[in-house]
Amino acid sequence: MRKEEAGWPAKVKVGYGTAAATRGLHPRGLRERLIHRISELEGLDPKIHIIRISARVGERKRLTLLDEVRHRNFHIANPGKAEEKPVTTEEPVAEEASGSKENQTVSKPIETEEEAKEDAEPETMEESAEDETHEEEEDK
Repeated sequence: MRKEEAGWPAKVKVGYGTAAATRGLHPRGLRERLIHRISELEGLDPKIHIIRISARVGERKRLTLLDEVRHRNFHIANPGKAEEKPVTTEEPVAEEASGSKENQTVSKPIETEEEAKEDAEPETMEESAEDETHEEEEDK
């Protein structure tokens, strides 16, 4: 290590530091603040701060904190798995009701290529046998 031989971690030298303007910031470029209660949100700016909810906060208090943080438009560094929502797209669907057409939006989850392939393949051997008989009948 002293002689900087191979197999040892690199020695810390001048130039390993980060820029003074970005030192200690979250990767989004915001200042990270640890929050334990709602009163600690006072005086924070959503354009400058990103919120990290303390691990010591229980679920009930965490849910109220999350509602308040979202209401104030803060970024949340650790929202949790239950709070994350899947990506959905909105597609307009036209329906006929009593002679007039109304456009409604229906949100559907985005399908990946793997899911589309799984849907195309039959799930059981019985279904695959039925598919083969239908294909033979169509060929005739």
